[in-house]
Amino acid sequence: MGKYEDVFRASTEDPESFWLAAAQGIDWDVSPRRALDASGAPFYRWFPDGRLNVCFNALDRHVEAGRGDQPALIYDSPVTGTRRTYTYARLRDEVAAFAGGLAGLGVGQGDRVVIYMPMVPEAAIAMLACARIGAVHSVVFGGFAPHELALRIDDAAPKVVVSASCGIEGKRVIAYKPLLDRAIELAVHKPEKNVILQRPQEPAELGTDDLDWADLVADAQPADCVPVPANAPLYILYTSGTTGKPKGVVRDSGGYAVALHWSMGAVYDVGPGETMFTGSDVGWVVGHSYIVYAPLLVGATTVLYEGKPVGTPDAGQFWRVAADYGVKSMFTAPTAFRAIRKEDPKGLLTADYDLSGLRYLFLAGERLDPETYHWASALLDIPVIDHWWQTETGWPIVANPMGIEAAPVKPGSPTRPLPGWDVRVVGPSGDPVPPGVDGSIVVKLPLPPGALPTLWNDDDRYVASYLSAFDGFYLTGDSGHIDDDGYVFVMGRTDDVINVAGHRLSTGSMEEVLAAHPDVAECAVIGVADALKGQVPRGFVVLKAGTSREASEVEAELVQLVRDRIGAVASLKSVAVVAALPKTRSGKILRKTMRGIADGHDEPIPSTVDNASVIEDLRPVLRGRHPTP
Repeated sequence: MGKYEDVFRASTEDPESFWLAAAQGIDWDVSPRRALDASGAPFYRWFPDGRLNVCFNALDRHVEAGRGDQPALIYDSPVTGTRRTYTYARLRDEVAAFAGGLAGLGVGQGDRVVIYMPMVPEAAIAMLACARIGAVHSVVFGGFAPHELALRIDDAAPKVVVSASCGIEGKRVIAYKPLLDRAIELAVHKPEKNVILQRPQEPAELGTDDLDWADLVADAQPADCVPVPANAPLYILYTSGTTGKPKGVVRDSGGYAVALHWSMGAVYDVGPGETMFTGSDVGWVVGHSYIVYAPLLVGATTVLYEGKPVGTPDAGQFWRVAADYGVKSMFTAPTAFRAIRKEDPKGLLTADYDLSGLRYLFLAGERLDPETYHWASALLDIPVIDHWWQTETGWPIVANPMGIEAAPVKPGSPTRPLPGWDVRVVGPSGDPVPPGVDGSIVVKLPLPPGALPTLWNDDDRYVASYLSAFDGFYLTGDSGHIDDDGYVFVMGRTDDVINVAGHRLSTGSMEEVLAAHPDVAECAVIGVADALKGQVPRGFVVLKAGTSREASEVEAELVQLVRDRIGAVASLKSVAVVAALPKTRSGKILRKTMRGIADGHDEPIPSTVDNASVIEDLRPVLRGRHPTP
């Protein structure tokens, strides 16, 4: 694909030609002659004169090219003991049948369908079926609380909801139907029908507005692909943890297809017939982009895994999946690897599996601390690639592009901006800051194809949330710096920069120091209100499995370590060893919630929390009383 500098320069000097060339990787019903429409700025539109169908590009074209027998999707579920392989031909046929079922319920182009499902193949089938007939899907993470689901039903106003009778979280079976029924009770908007996939672990009792998935498909006429304008919405994805009216990120069809197709080769070095395993959930943007759409757009094989990195049944499951299916690129969150490292500190379980085919490990979703990077890199002896992006962007902003040119790794940095992303760091006034100086990370407009064009039914909020802080720039909400070599260092959310007696300090840099301690599995540092200094940092650490030292001894060493590495100015005098840190289901540590509790607020437990009991156990510690891990 050429050297990084050449490709990046081409994307910035002549984006029109660059993205029109990238668009040739997609099959169009009407090929675009223009890349960017800037006439409605700051509402930019990509490939405005193009028409396509994303499902055709993900499935049908590969079958027509003679690769119908190639595995498209592999379902691996250690929690149910199930493995199932869908060829491209089989997946196309099942998607066409379900799309016909939806069409029979009156779902057509532009109609919304909410998908509230666990990690089963039918979740991906439902998404692709919506794309096939031009409907707009909105996936809500399976098991979300009824109130949160109701908010999303009211905002998206779906004609149909697709769900399952239950999901499986570790060893727990969670009935979805009562949650869905309650959400519809709470919602002002009432969907016309609910399609329920009956799972044997806990079948649901169906009501008058409910249809059994199997019955719907049995009676359906398979649906053909419906071409739509490139700017037609493909899906709405609500950002996690929002309060009040949810923020629905809109994804267009053409720009997203082009960007994802391009990124698979350029970033992940995965092409037709190769296998990618993304350990995430279809409820998150990572699942949308790199479990469902991107691998299929390039004709690769994708693994859909229903289980956890640890505990289903052990910390070797990711290695098993990689070995069993010949995975070339694995992509998951740093927190998954911290969990694996906590259970298996020496990585002994890798010895049970042949990982010779695994070429890359990609990590994103939360800041990759250098200690986890070094551990994974030494264990696997392959490139460990940190990369940074957001729900809003749809694909990576900053990454080490394996398919273009591998750059030297700097632990703590996801490397340099990808082509199409003009990343800057600015101070409070909006002026650029010198290299190495922390500030707000922003992206110069227009954003490249695949990024959100707006929020669902809320252009004003789109501008207010992302475009109003610095004129001409998209506000990422993250802070960090760019060094002299152009490497981006993302240190945390803007509100994770704390002000200690007039000194602006990054909690991310303190976490880096704590994570380097040999007994620490994972950690979090938050800024807590202080009458004298404004804010002071407090650290919370989880120790590795098998650590037998006294907690007080480790805590004292950690306080001293921060003093030695950062200096007394850091004022980190409180570190607590705890049993677990509260996280979202996608693995992000709930620092904002922890901070609110520590400051004495009656902080609500976010709907995205993975295990609410962890917050309750931590509450007295956050309020200043010492823990018993």
